[in-house]
Parts: sequence; C-alpha cells; structure tokens
Amino acid sequence: MTPDSITLLLASPGPEVLAEACAAYTPGGELQLIGRLRRSYDGAVVTAAVTQASLRHRAVAKFGADDAARMYFTPAGLEQATRSTVAEHRAARIATTLPGAKVVDLGCGIGGDLITSARAGLRVTGVERDPATAAAARANLAVLGLDGEVVEGDAEQHDVTQCEVVFADPARRADGRRVFDHNAYSPPWSFITGLLTGIACVKVAPGIPHDAVPDGVEAEWVSDAGEVKEAALWSGKLYGGVARRATLLPSGATVDTAPEADAGPVAQYIYEPDGAVVRAGLVTAVAAAVDGWLLDPRIAYVTSPVLVGTPLASAYEVVETLPYKEKALKAWVRAEGIGTLEIKKRGVDIDPAVLRKKLAPKGSASATLIVTRVGRDAVAYSCRRINR
Repeated sequence: MTPDSITLLLASPGPEVLAEACAAYTPGGELQLIGRLRRSYDGAVVTAAVTQASLRHRAVAKFGADDAARMYFTPAGLEQATRSTVAEHRAARIATTLPGAKVVDLGCGIGGDLITSARAGLRVTGVERDPATAAAARANLAVLGLDGEVVEGDAEQHDVTQCEVVFADPARRADGRRVFDHNAYSPPWSFITGLLTGIACVKVAPGIPHDAVPDGVEAEWVSDAGEVKEAALWSGKLYGGVARRATLLPSGATVDTAPEADAGPVAQYIYEPDGAVVRAGLVTAVAAAVDGWLLDPRIAYVTSPVLVGTPLASAYEVVETLPYKEKALKAWVRAEGIGTLEIKKRGVDIDPAVLRKKLAPKGSASATLIVTRVGRDAVAYSCRRINR
C-alpha cells in the first residue's frame, strides 16, 4: 500500500467504502467484491478498501477483533507487528519500572507497540522510514483515541537523547525472506548493541544466540499460548538482574534460574518444557519444579514419578517404552487401534509427518508418540497427554 491509499480511506468516501468492504469481505472473494464496489465508487479507493479489509481480517489473530476492525495496516507492517498480548507484556514491564516514561519506538511499523505503550500510560513517539507504514501508524493512534506522534525518518539518524526509553524492533526480512542471523538485521547489530548501552528494549528473533547478548543485558524469551514469539533484550534500568529469562503468556509465569539436575531413566511422566524455557536454556528449572530429572543431559525432556501441574511444561503419562523400529511401531499402532497419532521428537533426525504416514494410523484410539535420544540410542515412548 502507499500513503495515498491510507489517505483515500481516511477522506470521504473512503470510510464508507471501507465499511462496505469489511462488511462484505470473505477470503478468496476479493475480485468479486472489487467488481461490485466499482459500480458505485472510484477504482483506486475500492482497491485500497478491499486490500485493507483483507489485512484487517488477517490482523484479528494478532490484535483481536475490536482493534483489528478499526486499525490500518500495510502487508509488511502486519507481518512484522507484535501480537498484542506480547506487546502488552513488554509495555507493562516498562511502565512498571518507569511510569509515564517517554518512549521512542525506532522503526515503529504500523504502531502496534505504540498502541500498547500509550495504553500503559507511556508517552510515545514512533519513527518510521516507510511513508505508507508511518501513515498507518499515525492513523492507528488517532482512530484508537491515543496520544502520541509518528515521524518519518531513519531510525539510525533519530536523536534519542530526549527520550527516557528506546524501543527497537529491527527488520528481520530481506528480499521477502526471513533473516535468522542477527548480524543481518536492519538497523545493523552494531547499532542495536549501541542502544543497549542505555535504557532500552530491543525485540529480536527467538533464535538469538546466547553469546550474542551483551554483558549486563537481560534476554527474555516470551511464548504465547505455547508458541515462542520473540526474545526481548532489556538494558539499563529495565535490566532485571539476570542473564536469561523465560516468560509464558497468558499466565505470566516466569523463570530465570537453571539449577543443577541429574539425568536418569524414564519415570511415569515425561514433561516437555515450553519453547521459551528451552530457548532460554532453563530446562533444569522444569526438573526442579516437578521433582524430576532429565532423560538425557543434552535433550530438553524431563521425567518424574509424580504428576505436578506447572505452567512451564506439558505433561505426558508414559504407557509403554517401544523400540524405535518402524516395524515395531506399525505393529503397536495396529494393535492399539490408533487413528489419531501425535508425534513429538527431540534429538533425532526424523520428520513426524513422514513417520506418521509410514505408520498409517487407522482406528478410533488416540496416542502421543515421543521419540528422542537417550545416550546414543533412539527411544520411543507411547504416552497419554495430560490435559490440565
């Protein structure tokens, strides 16, 4: 989208066309909707409205139905925007530590973090290089009735000395592809580490290597509903005094220490730590929480003779230890009448989808198969998922 597209939707008859487009929108029906609306309205505003209706439909997963129905998006801006639950967690941490602080968001995108920060009582300024995205961010603050400003400019050139907190969400895409190497971020990693010498929060990909995090900076891995969403780097007054932390939303459970833990044989229950706990290197915290031990010192599975409810991990009751051989597993599937088979794996080079196809589950029963490595050997466990 272009700045003109956003402008078209803000000025008459843009709001009317957008309302009609959103009311009639169905995925896959864009061309028919454009054709119908063009009988009454100019083609440019119709195209902008239907595109926006499509983006709003997709945005519900990140922003919720109420906000998504009123906000303005660009395709790239929506793609990189933080899920609102995660952004709210970040904003709350800043607001708790520095109430009412003035925050500058370098590379603010369509303004998702500006919105949650403003709602948390922070004073916000967004800096965005792309004019269309900046226009969307500006419109989003206005339509949601929030104070704040958005300026067009380069994040690396913006004077941050007038703000108390710097937030940055560096771009992690190049030529339309996701970038995993932190050295390929934009702005560059050298600029990011410079920000972290002050009071800052920087959103990075969950795969950030531990040794890339500067000394005196906390790395917090955040998951939402079991899905790892990001790592946030906290510095200055926002530093929590630990090197690594895992936070699990929506519960808000958090862990920041990794006690010593032994490894031993499988017991009655296997615990699969949340992905944020695994990324943070805090798996042994799960062992401590469930009075258990690791299946293997190099693998992120914990086992225990007792069932303990913990937000840090999912629990599975071990029904049977199986040989990791295709013939034996096929026989097990047939004998148990398994038709719904969940396959989980760690430490072994298998594709669960491929293995499931080979095992050809047919029947009315359901089971979980955990395949992992213990020492040098691959082992399979027939399990029952514990829902608590």
